[in-house]
Amino acid sequence: MTIQWFPGHMAKARREISEKLKFVDIVFELVDARLPISSRNPMLDKVLQQKPRLVLINKADLGDPQQIKLWEKYFTNQGYYTLAINAQENKCIKEIIAKSKEALSEKMARDQRRGIKPRAIRAMVIGIPNVGKSTLMNRLVGKKIAQTGNKPGVTKGQQWLKSGKELELLDTPGVLWPRFEDQEIGKKLALTGAIKDQLLHLDDIAIYGLSFFTRYYPAVIKKRYNLTDEDLTLKGSDLLIKITKNLGLNDQYDRASERVVLDIRQGKLGSYTLDRYEEESGEGHDEA
Repeated sequence: MTIQWFPGHMAKARREISEKLKFVDIVFELVDARLPISSRNPMLDKVLQQKPRLVLINKADLGDPQQIKLWEKYFTNQGYYTLAINAQENKCIKEIIAKSKEALSEKMARDQRRGIKPRAIRAMVIGIPNVGKSTLMNRLVGKKIAQTGNKPGVTKGQQWLKSGKELELLDTPGVLWPRFEDQEIGKKLALTGAIKDQLLHLDDIAIYGLSFFTRYYPAVIKKRYNLTDEDLTLKGSDLLIKITKNLGLNDQYDRASERVVLDIRQGKLGSYTLDRYEEESGEGHDEA
């Protein structure tokens, strides 16, 4: 299976982000707790350069708690401020503001020494599809989206969105899409729903997901699909065929594939993280 997915507006999004970067104090980079590395855009570092960054590991309720802790430590070691959140919860607002103040503490102290009047923190939210950017934006600004007034950027057709008195968000340009040549990353994005199902073969994605869970969470799929220890030794399509029969779907492998993929996406197989820290980070497990 080869996944090709290179939307044409990526270059435009990159250019617009570069133009708007000068108007913000900090960038919120949103990643998926189930794939903290694979859900990042490799172009991002060049675009953002030295701009202060807060990496928000979203959907923490769906990710493996132990892996999330390791990835938090990893991003921190990379020099980024990091926070694991669930954008569905209101408490993330206070957490994000507090961490932003921490990241900008030197700038705020410098402004104070210069007699510059304190103002709200200005931020930009960036993330690939399906990491929860819209959910976070809605959570931060609430249902009422208000333009905050005559500030840099507004005259260029950009809108500042208010989040209480301490945070303002610059309405972001088109999202950055991932550009991947590693098919493993494509499969991970497909399994979590970041790629349209029409672009891939669902049975391939189901088989990939089953292989992953067999390796890292065997007890979960054993229970979910009534499998034996011997069944777990089956590889590829053989395991999918066995599960199809156990689900009472006879030879309807497409339906079984859809069931497996939806089970994984909807969290019916529990929390999981596809990007394993010990394999993806390039760091030894003990270093975290």
